[in-house]
Amino acid sequence: MREGLNQWDYVMAALAIGVIGTLLLVGLSLVAMVRSERRRDKVRAK
Repeated sequence: MREGLNQWDYVMAALAIGVIGTLLLVGLSLVAMVRSERRRDKVRAK
């Protein structure tokens, strides 16, 4: 007897990887933006 593969497992895994990767990228971008703004403000204050 042969069991068929369920493609939805792969679809959901790919979707989860995509969403997690996007959230990680957005989070890291926000951190970099805040750090850059702090450095800019520090230089302007001098």
